[in-house]
Amino acid sequence: MSQRRDSILREMGLAPLWRVRGPADLNEGTGAAELAPPQNAPPAPPAVAPASSALPRPLRSVLPVVASQEPEPMPPARLPATSSGIGELDWDALEARIRGCEACGLCRRRKQAVPGVGDREADWLFVGEGPGAEEDERGEPFVGQAGRLLDNMLASIGLKRGEDVYIGNAVKCRPPHNRTPDTAELAACFPYLQRQIELVRPRLIVALGRPAAQALLNQEIRIGAARGKLFSYGSIPVVVTYHPAYLLRNLPDKAKAWEDLCFARHTMQRLKAEDVTPRST
Repeated sequence: MSQRRDSILREMGLAPLWRVRGPADLNEGTGAAELAPPQNAPPAPPAVAPASSALPRPLRSVLPVVASQEPEPMPPARLPATSSGIGELDWDALEARIRGCEACGLCRRRKQAVPGVGDREADWLFVGEGPGAEEDERGEPFVGQAGRLLDNMLASIGLKRGEDVYIGNAVKCRPPHNRTPDTAELAACFPYLQRQIELVRPRLIVALGRPAAQALLNQEIRIGAARGKLFSYGSIPVVVTYHPAYLLRNLPDKAKAWEDLCFARHTMQRLKAEDVTPRST
């Protein structure tokens, strides 16, 4: 071990009590002076039984920890609605439960919860991320600038808010400063979304943004990689695209969102042509 490495180890509080033997050591032997700790090192610890590792403890303790190449799985975002009785609620009781919910910390800073809005027997279900400032004020999803863009997106494929369209969010309370909801918040709110899907029984779900897609599909999602693919929530097809708020900040991606909407419209046309009505999950 070089003097420089010895110095670095001492600065870290790890005295180099052992040295790695090289070829020269094997040929010439190792003297007692070479194994002795440096003069300014702390006293050597009492002898202990050899470690099972081939590397001595002081050297092994400073080796970098290499993270696994396997990605960590996303914690489950789904909690069964039946476990809390949510799965038995009708529309009015469900919305009342949402408005009084205290299942996660988002309730502490909200002005009001935002259940959802639209046709309760719609073929189309659009799921966003969570309420923003204006939604928190008015209690309705997608009413700000992003909401106006969503209305234009709907109109581009012949849809209109409230007519065969239901709009909701993955979380029902506004995250502080409009930050992305975390996994625990998505999990706490998921039974409400689950029950809404059971009540609406849509033919097709459009996930607007990554948090909505991850809540619905219960897996890690990258929007760029998910575009143009058909996923499923139970037996209901799911199309993934960008959130309108993202599109307001990234105008060139509006063309990609248009492609996604065309893909969703084509999927709906095919479902109707085949008379596929997956009105259950």
